[in-house]
This record gives sequence, C-alpha cells and structure tokens, in this order.
Amino acid sequence: MPTTPKPLIYLASASPRRSALLTQIGVPHQVRAVDIDEQCLPQEAPRSYVTRLARIKAQTLWDRLPASDRLPVLGSDTTVALGADILGKPRDRDDGMRMLGRLSAQTHQVFTAVALCHAGGCDLRLSVSDVTFRALSGAEIAAYWQTGEPADKAGGYAVQGVAAVFIERISGSYSGIMGLPLYETAELLQLAGWRLSSPADDSQRETTSLRVGGAQG
Repeated sequence: MPTTPKPLIYLASASPRRSALLTQIGVPHQVRAVDIDEQCLPQEAPRSYVTRLARIKAQTLWDRLPASDRLPVLGSDTTVALGADILGKPRDRDDGMRMLGRLSAQTHQVFTAVALCHAGGCDLRLSVSDVTFRALSGAEIAAYWQTGEPADKAGGYAVQGVAAVFIERISGSYSGIMGLPLYETAELLQLAGWRLSSPADDSQRETTSLRVGGAQG
C-alpha cells in the first residue's frame, strides 16, 4: 500500500478548493484551518483587505505551532469587488440576490492574496482578475440561489460551478478566482525550495523538505 507523503506545508484554510488546487500541482500539505476576524476595516481597499487577511491567517497558524511541529504555512484570501465595493459572502438570500444583480452585465474584479510564513519571514503575492458577467434575469438569479452554491462564496458565486454559464469573459487567473492562484503560489513555494516533481519522484517526497531561510516579502 502506498504511503501518504509527509506534508511540505500547512494550509491555514478550510477551503476544499484550495486544498484540491495544491494537490493538483503535487504539493503535499495538511489542512489546519484558523478562525480570524474577517471584517473589512473602514475605507479598506480590496487589495489591502485580502493581503491583510492572507497574512493574518498564515501568521496566526505559524505563531501557534510548537517548534517541533514547524512547517511553512500557506494562507490565502479571496474577495470580489465591483469598483471600490467589496462583495463578501452573502449574509442571506436577499443579500446574495442583490450581489448577483449588481454583477449582472458588469465587469468586476476578483482579488486573491497568498502568504507563506516560515522561519525567514512572511512572503506575499497578489492575483487580480477581471470577470465579465452577461445580463442575468431575476429568475436566473433566484434559481441559482436555490442551488445552494452561492451561499458561502465571495461575491455570491462559484466560477467552477453552475455560475460558469453567467461568465462571458475572464482576464486573469482561473485558479485565483477559485481561491488559490497557482502561478503566484508556485512562486512562493519555489522561493522556499519547492520544485515540480514527476511521478518517479514520489518515493522521495517523504524526505523532501522546504528550505525556509532568508526569503524576503
């Protein structure tokens, strides 16, 4: 029976999509979600909001780890913005319907920040993507809400789900819109010593570790 690779990093997020995306690029990891206050600060810009939360998630878990259990920690946060307005997770059906109504026939931005905390500090990357929705009818919005998909998603929709039929055009990172931009994530991991590996390398992953000294954010 094949052994489970030892984790190279901890993922400070309960999002199954982020975990699946790390698995997609072959990064052994362990999920260790943290609860933080995700409330937006007064007048906080979208990019400042997501970078602040990504850093706090990663730093919070890093600070809690005993020295004997230390591995690099990856934190990420995603938000949808229409202009300067941050559209977080819907509070309820009315809020979700309102959000989707605002996104109808508009181009909005999806901001996703990624932070990697380690012994050398905390490095950060930001992905910004443009997403254009076609015009949505009230009936379509109501039917989409009934699927249950938008209830816990920033902006009230999931790009990888039913809402794909609403999207006319994307400019940017599909994985970033999902919640973890793989280009930027790989940049951070490579700074810390990670590399892509072939299936032939799997047997060596248990003894592979990230080099975590000296990286600067």
